[in-house]
Amino acid sequence: MTTVLMALPVAAERFSFNHQPGERYRLVTQVDENVYLNGVFRQRVDILNKIAVHVADVREDGAGLLESSFLTSERAYDSLGTYGPLEQLHESVFWRAPEGGLEIDDRYLMPIVRGVPTFPDEDLDPGDTWVGEGEEVHDFSRNFGVAEPFRFPIRVNYTYLGRDNRGGRDVGVLAIYYTVFHRPTLQVGDSFNTPERLTGLSEQLYYWDFEAGRAVAYSEQFEFFVHLASGQVYRFEGTASGELVEATPLDRERAVEEIREELEAEGVTDVSVEAVDEGVTLTLENIQFPPDSPLLVPAEQDKLRRIGEILAGFPGRDILVTGHTARVGTEESSQILSEQRAKAVGDFLLQIGARSADQMVFRGLGSRRPIGDNSNEPGRRRNRRVEITILEN
Repeated sequence: MTTVLMALPVAAERFSFNHQPGERYRLVTQVDENVYLNGVFRQRVDILNKIAVHVADVREDGAGLLESSFLTSERAYDSLGTYGPLEQLHESVFWRAPEGGLEIDDRYLMPIVRGVPTFPDEDLDPGDTWVGEGEEVHDFSRNFGVAEPFRFPIRVNYTYLGRDNRGGRDVGVLAIYYTVFHRPTLQVGDSFNTPERLTGLSEQLYYWDFEAGRAVAYSEQFEFFVHLASGQVYRFEGTASGELVEATPLDRERAVEEIREELEAEGVTDVSVEAVDEGVTLTLENIQFPPDSPLLVPAEQDKLRRIGEILAGFPGRDILVTGHTARVGTEESSQILSEQRAKAVGDFLLQIGARSADQMVFRGLGSRRPIGDNSNEPGRRRNRRVEITILEN
């Protein structure tokens, strides 16, 4: 972990979350993670997390009601392509107190780390330390087949290091450190894949905007061990970093009107536009690929170049590319093909500079959401489509 030098003496500071009704922002984080099994290297992955936050309400005590969505995707390390397919999309609603504590229902799986950071109700000078209580929640259903989330407390150590300058912004810097040791109670019938012990540590630097009353960035080094009942041990270690991005509301109806006018002016056909819950979606119907192939034909590349010019009119907005197929073959093969085709569109938009890799993610939905009749060719043409969604956050 990079060491931050103590700042020159300054007045004591009060750390507190400052929730404002209606504000929106998002935190974009990237994780570079190595995975080992029994000490043997297995893989290295690049994980992208996008956390969109809306402060829906603020209580008299200053606690904010945060409506949040957590989107997670990944790609092979050193890949230059689009992130995806979309792995997880979780919604979460919780109250966060000014000092950082959370009130959250057990049905929500996100955030994984809760109550970090928390602050004492007093002014702090550089060099001051304190200890706070937090919690981690891990969903092991996909990796280890465990139905119930693992929840355990963490005891977190904090040090206020002083002031620093980050991107022209005057910020306070916090050093955060905690260790993990959790031994769950195994039940009769648990499989050999059930975790019987979790250990690890996290070292973080948090960059705090006193005026806005929230963190604007963080960096982390972590190491995490999962000991299974079978005796196998998984080790996850790596680094993470994140930046806060302000989010202005998207005028969806106006965006739909502008995009339709541009499509008509450019003579782009077989593309429809509509406002949706996530933002604004451009649907490319009957998008052309060679049979059972994810490769774009030249005519589609030309269409996407013109769509890329339209997307340039919405800078700073993330993009979700979704692939759909007609129902041919098995649903498994349709799912794979839909992911491949969505990735092909995303990679082409990335290639022409319509978006950067961390502003775009793809997913495939196979043939599960038809808009046409799969029993005839006109219907199948409509179902062979790719949707490009300009996201609200």
